[in-house]
Amino acid sequence: MKKILIVDDEPAILTLLKYNLETENYDVTTETDGQAALDLALNNSFDFIILDLMLPSLSGMDITRRLRQERIDTPIMILTAKDNETDKIVGLELGADDYVTKPFSPREIIARIKAIERRAASSVPTSPTDGNRIVIGDLVVDEQNFNATIRGQRLHLTPKEFELLVYFAKRLGKTLSRDALLNGVWGFEYPAATRMVDIQVSHLRDKIETDPKHPEYIKTVRGFGYQMEVPNA
Repeated sequence: MKKILIVDDEPAILTLLKYNLETENYDVTTETDGQAALDLALNNSFDFIILDLMLPSLSGMDITRRLRQERIDTPIMILTAKDNETDKIVGLELGADDYVTKPFSPREIIARIKAIERRAASSVPTSPTDGNRIVIGDLVVDEQNFNATIRGQRLHLTPKEFELLVYFAKRLGKTLSRDALLNGVWGFEYPAATRMVDIQVSHLRDKIETDPKHPEYIKTVRGFGYQMEVPNA
């Protein structure tokens, strides 16, 4: 049974989500305080985290930032009453995987959770492959099992970082604009959000490159975007 942590300071929302998610056979833990929720997430294993943006003691943004700094790659959904494009972009830049604005339908939340689970577990590689794996130099991406290694060492990637890596790997040698990456990986078009692409590419380089300042896999194509290459090819 998959475990979900829901953090919101409105008891009615916690009750509503807990009931509907338990109906879908999820094991649900709830919390109302930001700091307490962070402690739970740091010391326990969850398959999904739903965070309200405005919380006592620590915001959903702060919790997301801290979890990603600690290399905890659990999928995170930001849940907030703020219908603000800037808040959405900041949340995604910090490493959240989705963003839902109140009021919402519990069925929408469940559908989004299942969509992230499907994206993490399915699709067919179309780049140079070894069985079900995409192999690029010392980088191996097993899309079917949501796993990637570099020089034999497992990479601890957030779901969005993994999606970005797969998107690059499937388009080996192609120059990809920031707008194309934004639309292909995040599924929306918003010119001001291209900064988010640069931040996520930087995070990914930190994990796959020997020297992120002199990348061998994900190269910057000045004036255009990025390109994934085979090192020393």
